[in-house]
Amino acid sequence: MTRKVAVIGMGHVGSTVAHYIVANGFADDLVLIDTNEAKAQADALDFRDAMANLPFHTNIVVNDYAELKDADVIVSALGNIKLQDNPNADRFAELPFTRKAVAGVAQQIKDSGFNGKLVVITNPVDVITSLYQEITGLPKGHVIGTGTLLDSARMKRAVAERLHVDPRSVAGYNLGEHGNSQFTAWSTVKVLDQPIAKLAADKGLNLDELDKEAKMGGWTVFKGKKYTSYGVATAAVRLVNVILSNSLTELPVSNYRAEYGVYLSYPAVVGRDGIVAQAQLDLTKEELQKLQTSADFIKQKYTESLAATGK
Repeated sequence: MTRKVAVIGMGHVGSTVAHYIVANGFADDLVLIDTNEAKAQADALDFRDAMANLPFHTNIVVNDYAELKDADVIVSALGNIKLQDNPNADRFAELPFTRKAVAGVAQQIKDSGFNGKLVVITNPVDVITSLYQEITGLPKGHVIGTGTLLDSARMKRAVAERLHVDPRSVAGYNLGEHGNSQFTAWSTVKVLDQPIAKLAADKGLNLDELDKEAKMGGWTVFKGKKYTSYGVATAAVRLVNVILSNSLTELPVSNYRAEYGVYLSYPAVVGRDGIVAQAQLDLTKEELQKLQTSADFIKQKYTESLAATGK
């Protein structure tokens, strides 16, 4: 079966996503779309020049929305990263730009006849994922944001560095918004099958500091190079591959939770049909309150965005 993936938005993140896909042969056909035609064409040529030195071949098409009709997965990576350069470390600074851009892109996706799965990176991701679903009319389970898949990875890295283990030896989740109202659900975190609470007591770990490090990890990277790319691109491509391979993997992605009436990050099983099952965590009372606070914040911003786009 031919694997067809599209990337919309060829900035730092989108081009990194595309490179990861081409270099590893994750797709047979790749569609690149960007408002900057010259940039998209240049990336396509650059990828074609790389193929003689790769063990894979990828067919590449540029700026043709009609090609989305039979795509398996679309990755939305559009944005304006310069708007993230703000003193409040606030991803919502990008929302006035992205909600307008996404309204147009989502309509073109709908008009193409696309009926696959949509993976959203565009910030603020929970609100933008909701907008994509509303405008495209795709089933809620077929529109998925990368959400705290990245923040959970940042938490695992921070914990692993303190305990001198590989981050893949750390299990657990950051939940809620991919933004400032997210939190590490420490009740879910284990290292080598040991609850983090016990290890924190034994090793003198400050969980509040680790929570902040995970939450602010993106801003630490941004401060150094004025954008992020590798972490989020890897999370997005992992999600794409989970869909393409139907691996039925549990991931903390932004998915629609009916009990909160909004998209937010909470573990779900992902496969070829998108969200195929949703986890039910045994969270503490404090964690449940934090999750509700995050859900309320996302819902408020989504409502404002719908009004701003005339939906």
